[in-house]
Amino acid sequence: MDYLERLHAITLQAQKSDDLPDTLAQRIFAIIAGVRQKGGLVRDIEDLAGQVQLYDTYAQTGYIGMGVDNHILDASLKRIEAKLTER
Repeated sequence: MDYLERLHAITLQAQKSDDLPDTLAQRIFAIIAGVRQKGGLVRDIEDLAGQVQLYDTYAQTGYIGMGVDNHILDASLKRIEAKLTER
């Protein structure tokens, strides 16, 4: 499984079991399509996959404040989207 297929599978799993919002998932799928077309960004995609795996709707709200929430994921998506539009 390549890094894009891994991110796709992780995203589907996060939607199913961790309530990843469809709006964020659609942005991730668009990034996957863009990277397939333009190539590169391997490290960014691997980092994003790790964040999606740690996604928790209620992250950063508890006592320890661990996990990745919508805001953290949104910031990562914006960074990658900007890199894709620069290319």
